[in-house]
This record gives sequence, structure tokens and C-alpha cells, in this order.
Amino acid sequence: MPQLGCTTWCLLDQNLTDALEIIAERTHIIEILADATHDLLDNPEILSSHTFTLSVHSPTTDLNIASVREPIRESSLQLLEECCIRSSEIGAEMMVVHPGFSPWLELMDRSHLALLRSLERLTRMQDEYGIPIAIENMGSWEVCHFRDTGLLPTIRDLGLSFCLDIGHAHLNGNLVEFLSHEQPDHLHLHDNNGLIDDHYPLGRGSIDLATLFPMLPQKGIRVLEMPQIEWYNESLTYIEEHNLGALKT
Repeated sequence: MPQLGCTTWCLLDQNLTDALEIIAERTHIIEILADATHDLLDNPEILSSHTFTLSVHSPTTDLNIASVREPIRESSLQLLEECCIRSSEIGAEMMVVHPGFSPWLELMDRSHLALLRSLERLTRMQDEYGIPIAIENMGSWEVCHFRDTGLLPTIRDLGLSFCLDIGHAHLNGNLVEFLSHEQPDHLHLHDNNGLIDDHYPLGRGSIDLATLFPMLPQKGIRVLEMPQIEWYNESLTYIEEHNLGALKT
């Protein structure tokens, strides 16, 4: 049975300590969604010592590193820096960051320039605090940045890492293109039917997993990113029953 990471997102109704204990019964590879009840800045004593392989998904709410409003962009970066410091303190191997959005399509060009300035700041953060930062590709919402491979050269030139979310790429119809273009450093695994970002368990959507799995890299942390712990279990069962052994660690 391949051992895959599990996100604490699936247990946001539990406090972080309890969520970690529940997940640890299944895997010791854990991605903390540092938001809501699992905000690392609200849990300063958590994980003072542990035996987990950790990654951190930075907050997804109340920030936008591609904002054209400079106070919002700056505040977002300050929050990410605090999260980066905390991630380093707990020994996380990666911090995942969303690339932001423009709420108005008419401002996408300005928002893109704001994102580029933010990516440069993130490079300095990872160098200062010694933790790799991975930029995650986004889904099909048209105001989001990094929906295709166009941003990858910039991410690599800046020395940042790349988190491939296979469900998001499937929504944009470019999953194979992403894998052909660049090997990701971090993986988010979930399924959907190509229309909505359902974050279904593997095998419940329309991603051709039998073709996909042999293409996935062997390096990096692989996280089953789903909102229900039962879906993590269901995904492991699917992998085992369909002999998708390409993800063995």
C-alpha cells in the first residue's frame, strides 16, 4: 500500500492536536492547512516535537498576493512571512502558496505584475527561513492566476518550487501538459468530473488515473487533498484495488 499524505482540511471540525492524532493512525505524512481551526499562528505550542513528515498549506482566506491594492498585497505577504517562520520552526519540508487572483478581468495585467513582485518576495523568504515555497496551479475560475504552464518558467527562474494540483489541472484540460512541461516538487491528489473543483476521492471523477500515475514524479510529498477523512480512506482503497503502485515511497 503506498503511503500518501493527508491534509488536515479533512478534519477542520477538530482542533489541530486531535486532527493530527486521527491522521497519524493512517499516515505520518501530513499537510497542515494553516487556516480556520488549524491556523499555525493560533496554535503556537503545537508540534514542538513530532515524528511527522510535514508540509504546510498557507492560508487560503483573507489574503491575495496578486492584489492590485498595495496594502492588501503587503498584508498578505506579511501573513505569509509569519506562516513561513512558523513552518520552518516545526520542521515542515514545504510551504504551499496560492498565486492569487484579480477580482476583475479588466485588471488581470496589473494583477499579474503584482503577483510577480510577490513571487520575488517569496523567494527572499524561503532563502531567509530555509523552507522551500511551492506555488500551486489554480482551477478554472477565470480570475485566478497560474491556470496554465505559462508561469512555470518564472517560478523556476526565481528558485521557487511547483505544487501540481492534478484536480485543478484537470479542470483546465492541461494535466498532461503540466507533467510534460515540468516535474512538480509537490503533489495534491484528488478527482473531479472536469467541471467543478469537487476534491473527490480518487476514482470517483473522470481523471484517467491509470495513465496519469506512471507519469507522476517519485520525489516530493504527495498529499491526498480532500475535505473528508473517509475520502482519504476511499482513495487508498482505490489505489490498492487498481494496483496504482507508481506512488510508492
